[in-house]
Amino acid sequence: MRIIDDVKLDYKDVLIIPKRSALASRSQVNLERKFTFRSGNSWVGIPVIAANMDGVGTLMMDDAMNNHKCMVALTKHYSKEDLTEQFTKRLNSSVYSLGISDSDLQKFDSVFHSAAYNQNMRVCIDVANGYTQSFVDFIQRFREKYPYVVLMAGNVVTPEMTEELILSGVDIVKVGIGPGSVCTTRKMTGIGFPQLSAVIECADAAHGLKGHIIADGGCSVPGDVVKAFAAGADFVMLGGMLAGHKEGGASAVGGNQFYGMSSDTAMDLHNGGVANYRASEGKTVEIPYRGEVSRTLQEIFGGLRSACTYVGASELKELSKRTTFVRVTQQLNNSLSAYEI
Repeated sequence: MRIIDDVKLDYKDVLIIPKRSALASRSQVNLERKFTFRSGNSWVGIPVIAANMDGVGTLMMDDAMNNHKCMVALTKHYSKEDLTEQFTKRLNSSVYSLGISDSDLQKFDSVFHSAAYNQNMRVCIDVANGYTQSFVDFIQRFREKYPYVVLMAGNVVTPEMTEELILSGVDIVKVGIGPGSVCTTRKMTGIGFPQLSAVIECADAAHGLKGHIIADGGCSVPGDVVKAFAAGADFVMLGGMLAGHKEGGASAVGGNQFYGMSSDTAMDLHNGGVANYRASEGKTVEIPYRGEVSRTLQEIFGGLRSACTYVGASELKELSKRTTFVRVTQQLNNSLSAYEI
């Protein structure tokens, strides 16, 4: 046993200090980025990704996010036929999600060989614990079989494992264990790492190998998305912030549930219940209907553009270079929050 004495930080622990800026308007800020990945493929768009969660990573959400030049990691539970059609229609926005079982691989292989332009697909190999040898072995086998797809994988929170995944064939490492709004991994296991520090340290490790990272989890307001990009994240993945929208299947009538994909609700729905060797590591909450996702995206993009003007970054890719964080004990004044309309 050992203890790390260095202070590690979450998004709530910092603010960004403003700097002189030559920008006259938020409209001058370019949020689009072009990435060229280790596998050779490239992508252009606004690097926000909807998480592969029920009520978020849906086909309708994919259609909407495509209109805003963003991506969606589709849930694992669509049929081969639906996925094939979507990847032929929405290649720039769609991300295929799979686990590491034989059945996951067989299903992907079928979609891969049926979809048009399959060599340009983006794939997310998604497990809760990215530290197992079986996960690394699977990634190596997958990369050998599919050398040209853009490969995302995770989740991890340390630079050493970030480097191992990249050297094993991953283009974009997913960073975050336990920070999600409906994740209870930290409560149930005591495992995790403060998300801001995880992003900073893993981004540094990834960029040294010409890899990339996704900051996955922990964002509850647009300012958190800003801080994730400012900390060095190439992409930010959102779950709770994109839940409750029409495109995710939510209804104005009510009864809109949002739940972690390791929760009792998800396990009952997709796996016939929680296996007897494990416990639920997610919770289920009722959320209000939030209408079309375009309004929420406008708030996120508006926050990003405004932050860039505060620090003098004309492009999103310049934000991290222009950022100085200051530690705080309080970042918001919530004294009138009960009166919000």
